[in-house]
Amino acid sequence: MIQLRALLKEGLIRTKHVENAAAIAIKEREVCASTPGFHVPPENAINLIYAFYKNLLQVRKEGLYFKQKHYKCVRADEHSIYLKNADGGLIAVKTNAFILIATYRAGMHPSVCVEAVEKLADYLREKGS
Repeated sequence: MIQLRALLKEGLIRTKHVENAAAIAIKEREVCASTPGFHVPPENAINLIYAFYKNLLQVRKEGLYFKQKHYKCVRADEHSIYLKNADGGLIAVKTNAFILIATYRAGMHPSVCVEAVEKLADYLREKGS
């Protein structure tokens, strides 16, 4: 997972529009890689998995809590969930094996964050992950 951690850092953090990032292994239901200092509580990892597989409609209507902050849903489909609040936002993108998550804060460009996460997800899908 060292390689995945490097991809998170190089592909996302280097954009300067991603504050933190992590990858959740869907099968194992746990975070398998994250950027330094970014801790995703196990219940948040599981909630994001369920958001894609069981609660997508609910996320669209009610948003999602992540790390004790409420996020309003901007977009949610079977591949991507975009959320925001007054402090920034959260992007979650599903591949075959992972859910990639990235946060951005106020002052960062959400569109750059979205593009970076979606590109990394496409790369992982091409690799079969």
